[in-house]
Amino acid sequence: MTITRRSILGAGPVLAAGAVLGGATRAVAQGRAAPLRVGVIPILAAAPIYVAEKEGWLKQAGLSLSVTTFESGPNMIQALASGTLDVYVAGVAPLGVARSKGIDVKVVAATAVEENVFVAGPKLARLAEPGVAPAEVFRRYRAANGTPARLATQPLGSVPNTTLQHWLWEVAKADPKDVAIVSMGIDATQQAVLAGAVEGGILREPAVSIVTGRNPAVRLMALGGEMFPNQPGTVVAVTRTLLDKEPEAAQAIVTGIVQAVDLIGREPGRVAPIIEAALGKGLVDTDTIRRALASPATRFAADPRAIVEATAAMQRYQVKIGALEREVPLDGLFEPRLYERAAAGK
Repeated sequence: MTITRRSILGAGPVLAAGAVLGGATRAVAQGRAAPLRVGVIPILAAAPIYVAEKEGWLKQAGLSLSVTTFESGPNMIQALASGTLDVYVAGVAPLGVARSKGIDVKVVAATAVEENVFVAGPKLARLAEPGVAPAEVFRRYRAANGTPARLATQPLGSVPNTTLQHWLWEVAKADPKDVAIVSMGIDATQQAVLAGAVEGGILREPAVSIVTGRNPAVRLMALGGEMFPNQPGTVVAVTRTLLDKEPEAAQAIVTGIVQAVDLIGREPGRVAPIIEAALGKGLVDTDTIRRALASPATRFAADPRAIVEATAAMQRYQVKIGALEREVPLDGLFEPRLYERAAAGK
């Protein structure tokens, strides 16, 4: 797990009253000395939190952030369990596992849907001719090579892993003898696809644009909606403690996310340098980020209500594949009121 921590904001003036949970007239985040501890997976779907910071909306709300990056949602759950995170920006699926273990978190916003796609490496892509079903592609690969196609994804319980398994077994109806699922982190998956260490894998932007840009023989083989309809992706969740004790801070985060998703949709060219600075770390240029923003694998969406049904479907499937012991009622997982207030005041 790759972890970096940095404080990216200072204290600032308070947001106008009225944005807080329950409508109480209180100064947002006034008097909060410590930064909010935010866990993030460094993918394009996390861009809204960085855009909200760079545009100054969080600073205006008096919030500062300490950001830690993780390789997968399940890894981030450990930090939630230990009480070292206030805000979670990652896939929704691991939160079902968290709740089954007594970790009380609330999904307050989404950031993206259908973001996990399947990318085929050159050996597999050559077999994926027009009109050839994915199951047949995998069968041909094993017949030609004598080994199953190795497909990389994140750990069991993550959205990428669940999406891949759903596509393989429920949609493509692939023969389990023809594929081998290999669990690894996001960066490792990207490198493995580029190096030919695996025949394909689940990627999200900007990794899709990076990989296909560096090697045109790598192909996007299945989009997120094909793999899992209305696939729930990255969400923003907060701990129950933060929501109960500091509803103003929670509201300010959600309001910033809603504003950022709107800005990304309207002015992708404006936000591309912001996203490149946050996610590129000198390794990804702004042009690649622009391609990622225009990619068919990119669908920003902030409304958490839109993914409730798909989250329930994904949870049922996680039980089926053994990633979750039992279904967890979703009544307590989603808290849409903060989004509704933010959207109403946009």
